[in-house]
Amino acid sequence: MTSKLSARIHPTAVVEDGAKLGSDVHIGPMCHVGANVSLEDGVDLLGQVSVQGITTIGAQTRIFPFASVGSEPQDLKFHGERVTLEVGSNCIIREGVTMNPGTEGGSSTTKVGNNCAFLANSHVAHDCVIGNHVICSNNTMIAGHCVIGDHVIFGGGSAIHQFSRVGHHAFIGGLAGIEGDLIPFGMALGNRANLSGLNLIGMKRSGVPRESIHAVRGAYKTLFSSDIPLQEKASELRQSTEDPFLIDMLEFILASADRSLCTPAND
Repeated sequence: MTSKLSARIHPTAVVEDGAKLGSDVHIGPMCHVGANVSLEDGVDLLGQVSVQGITTIGAQTRIFPFASVGSEPQDLKFHGERVTLEVGSNCIIREGVTMNPGTEGGSSTTKVGNNCAFLANSHVAHDCVIGNHVICSNNTMIAGHCVIGDHVIFGGGSAIHQFSRVGHHAFIGGLAGIEGDLIPFGMALGNRANLSGLNLIGMKRSGVPRESIHAVRGAYKTLFSSDIPLQEKASELRQSTEDPFLIDMLEFILASADRSLCTPAND
């Protein structure tokens, strides 16, 4: 990290003593950077951005006006304990986005991966773990303690209940409300959302092999069109497959969790 003198800081910005700034950092007009903030190389705060708390912003991440990153978690049990927020590199954080650090009642940290995009007014609550290449469309709401896998896409206005898991490459439709865990590759639509198929387009775009797509599709039909309990059927399928993508989905289902699974609607 370098000194404030080597960064480009607008005269109206406030950068508190103790803040750590990487090379080629830009801090635009009327920004406020707290004393315990670390901005890595090439971070760009365009203007009127607040970065507070014990917060690290990864290299080349851009944050747009009126975003509030690292302020106290929105948890009434919070009483000033030491908590952190870590945001990865090459992220885009658009206007009005809010991201909170962890809480003592959780992991004490919130983590956001690399190459993510958070569009205007989306929210990441305390103690969340967000994977890489995640896209949150406008007004996405991710409640506390959620775990979001890589390459997940959230439609505008979607909401995820606290303590929920969303598997990698899942797609959540606009205005959908997710109350249960969503399997990897799953596509959830509606409010409250039901599992309505697989995100086949996302799988193809990410280079999932054709044979793996067929394996996952076949397992999906077996899992959700049988009277046999889901966990029992998933256990049977797990013992009979060597496909890594299918194994990943089945182990997600078999893992213990605090939330029920998002499943197809009953006919």
